[in-house]
Amino acid sequence: MQILKITSKIALFGAVLFLQACAAQSQLIEDEVETVTKEDLRYYLYFPEDYFEKPEKDFGLLLFLHGGGESGRELLHVKKNGPPKLLVEGKQFPFLILAPQNPHEKKWWNTQAVNQLLDSIVDTNRVDKNRIYLTGLSRGGSAAWEMATQYPDKFAALAVVCGMAPLPYAHWIDKNMPIWVFHGDKDETISVGESDRMVEKLKEMNYDVKYTRYQDVGHNAWDRAYTTDSLYTWMAKQKRIN
Repeated sequence: MQILKITSKIALFGAVLFLQACAAQSQLIEDEVETVTKEDLRYYLYFPEDYFEKPEKDFGLLLFLHGGGESGRELLHVKKNGPPKLLVEGKQFPFLILAPQNPHEKKWWNTQAVNQLLDSIVDTNRVDKNRIYLTGLSRGGSAAWEMATQYPDKFAALAVVCGMAPLPYAHWIDKNMPIWVFHGDKDETISVGESDRMVEKLKEMNYDVKYTRYQDVGHNAWDRAYTTDSLYTWMAKQKRIN
């Protein structure tokens, strides 16, 4: 297990409004402040079997973002679902897998911190920057949509499982990035309508999007989605077009 402290620096160019009580006038004064956000991110990092046997080869990397039930400070919880669970069961993957943990049980993912973690892992390992894949389930699926909109030049493929979708910003996503969406039609936590509308919007804009809509499946659509072997063969074939 590795723990990486992520520090984010954001320059805010804003206006500070000073309302003066005098009868003369109010003054609108420009100012600037630098804020610092810190996040401790624990994570698992998986290396394919031949990573150390082929030092001349660069590999793809899959970033996996878990759901709300795995959040907190017990890293073992990350192994409950998705690719980490499959790794525990003995499945092998042809690419690295980065699985961080959201340390906050009742907060959204800090996607800026996740992005910095991802950059650090990519820079310190033999990762092909044109073959970085992104996936997430539930709250992590929502974060995956967010990262796809905020960092459209980074990912070669996106797979979202039962996540809330940023419909108004669908056009921010890289049009050359293939997308695969999974959702259960009986989901009572995050409505299947989130995925229905997002997929419809993406198709209207001629995005390359696949949709697996499970019948009589609730919020645990990830049980079926992540055991779909064709998902990983599909991912491994994708490469960013620069």
